[in-house]
Amino acid sequence: MIKGLHHNAYRCRDSEETRKFYEDFLGLRLAGALDICETKTGRETDVLHTFYEMGNGSYLAFFEAPDRDFEFKKQHDYDLHIALEVDRKTLAEMFQRGKDKEIETRGVADHKFIESIYFRDPNGYVIELTAKLSGHDESMDPATNGARQILDDWQARRAG
Repeated sequence: MIKGLHHNAYRCRDSEETRKFYEDFLGLRLAGALDICETKTGRETDVLHTFYEMGNGSYLAFFEAPDRDFEFKKQHDYDLHIALEVDRKTLAEMFQRGKDKEIETRGVADHKFIESIYFRDPNGYVIELTAKLSGHDESMDPATNGARQILDDWQARRAG
């Protein structure tokens, strides 16, 4: 059985620039780093793998891999975004903090079950901070929210 998320890993341009955003700005502690000089198959490489700890014991992780091609671009929210949960007070504080530090900051978006703000990290990823609203758990309960029927209807529309 899957117990939960340990980490999600993404590429980064510069590990120190990434650390400044995730540790100094967002407040996620740099919990680990692996300097990888050789792959498991014995190939020489030059990669730094870093881990940032979240409050529930899971991590966001990054690979700086200068010897591997990767297209860094400003991601669209629909293509890729990382959503992190905070309380409503923190959401308001972080919104202002982003504006004060002149970090690209958007929101507040009311999604009816959560409110969200959005930042762009130094790698082009959209970082969403989200706070649950009353009714969140009911909105995310597949026994009552019709999620399966919505998916089935979507598939039927796509099939023509």
